[in-house]
Amino acid sequence: MKIWTERPAKTEVEAVVRRYFSLLRAGRIPEAAQLIDHYSVPHVLTSLWTGSVGTSAEGDEANGSAAAAAWERDLSWLGELDLADFHWGHTGSHVNVEITYRAQMIEVALGFWVKPTAAGWVLTGPATYW
Repeated sequence: MKIWTERPAKTEVEAVVRRYFSLLRAGRIPEAAQLIDHYSVPHVLTSLWTGSVGTSAEGDEANGSAAAAAWERDLSWLGELDLADFHWGHTGSHVNVEITYRAQMIEVALGFWVKPTAAGWVLTGPATYW
């Protein structure tokens, strides 16, 4: 996990978010999750899948269908996601990032927080916002 000794600048945080997202797009999920103080990976992937591809993965999972399992095994769809705009909160400790799928804005945004810990400053998240 990236730890800063001082509160990081917005550009530093954005660089870590970009690195996180590039690892995610490449299907390197464990590496991406280790870069930040990460929330539930399955929740993030399910939200991105549902928001981008337009298939209700949660409904498929409830039915135990093969379609639900397929998107989890074949993560190639992640390569079609891109980061769009970064929107910082007024305190500078929270950033929401818009996501595109095939160059179209999707309904899901990712939220990250810069938080102090005993070891230093860390980036936590992502939360998913609809």
